[in-house]
Amino acid sequence: MATRFGILSTFPPTQCGLATFSSALATHLIEAGADVSVVRLVDRVQPPVPLVSHQLVTGAPDEARAAAAALNACDVALVQHEYGIYGGTDGVDILDVLARVRVPVITVLHTVLAHPTPHQHEVLARVVAASSVTVTMTEAGRQRLIAAWGVDPGSVTVIAHGAGDNRAGEGSDGRLHPAPVVLTWGLLGEGKGIEWALEALAGLTDLRPRPTYRIVGQTHPKVLEHSGEAYRHRLERLVDRLGLGTMVQLDDRYLDVLTLQRIVAAADVVLLPYDSPDQVTSGVLTEAVVAGKPVVSTAFPHAVELLSGGAGLLVPRRDPAAIRTALRRVLTEPGLAAAMGAASRGLAPGLLWSAVAGQYVDLGAGLLNARALSAA
Repeated sequence: MATRFGILSTFPPTQCGLATFSSALATHLIEAGADVSVVRLVDRVQPPVPLVSHQLVTGAPDEARAAAAALNACDVALVQHEYGIYGGTDGVDILDVLARVRVPVITVLHTVLAHPTPHQHEVLARVVAASSVTVTMTEAGRQRLIAAWGVDPGSVTVIAHGAGDNRAGEGSDGRLHPAPVVLTWGLLGEGKGIEWALEALAGLTDLRPRPTYRIVGQTHPKVLEHSGEAYRHRLERLVDRLGLGTMVQLDDRYLDVLTLQRIVAAADVVLLPYDSPDQVTSGVLTEAVVAGKPVVSTAFPHAVELLSGGAGLLVPRRDPAAIRTALRRVLTEPGLAAAMGAASRGLAPGLLWSAVAGQYVDLGAGLLNARALSAA
């Protein structure tokens, strides 16, 4: 009998990384033989969408009880945790839901802060305590959780962030295109560090042919709500000031999976100039590695972990000179891009959504077996 997973998360058509993650995971859980029912987090009631059995309207009265009931109709609750998606200060309202869930709970942590506030620390501690198993997507996240929250190591497991199969076809040798393309993509907002990338690009105008820098992605909806397009406009002004108009393409579309895969496949180098030192999970990084692309990235924890085998070059945060040097190496040093791409391709099989979903199926089955044995 197939395990029925109840996923609690944002979900498409909501446009955010967590929704994209949950949709891909749901699809591949079903392909792995599981059943899926989604409790979708929304700010207001939305039209019905496939797989969604209940909508949890943040801040509405008695929502926790109804959401928990929907999860309890499944075999295993699969809770996606990010502070900003649940109601209350630091998403504290998730605790009301978890207190009412009676089936085994797998909680997937998308953020494990290095320096949480006392209240953030308390909320996450209580989320972990209410969970049967906690999942981090990197060993760095697992170690941070064990060290800073005192969590039992046996209750934390690592399952990688998945990616679609965008691997290069047979015969790909990893050589750069004659006119190389550097790519950054994802929802736009402060902290992406693109200003530092632009400063770096200004020092590469001597290359022939000059590289093109593509910045793909719309402004994050929550950023748009609070700050409008201020960050994008600041980047546009910086492009003009640096005289990079012919080298930079700002594409503000939110792309479907296939279109984005084509854009990634056409890139020569993926650049992740992120400001945050805390990021223990990056779906963009995972997708770049699966696509076999050389990566230049700031040294956030997930990048350090995934790229240390040669798939990328790590640079300090907010350091245009270091980014420039790394990009110049990848674009000009014979054989380097091909070697980095080969290292990425070696990592790809374990990062595919099919492999990741299989681990969640096995984890859920293990929890159900343990419950059955304890009840016998």
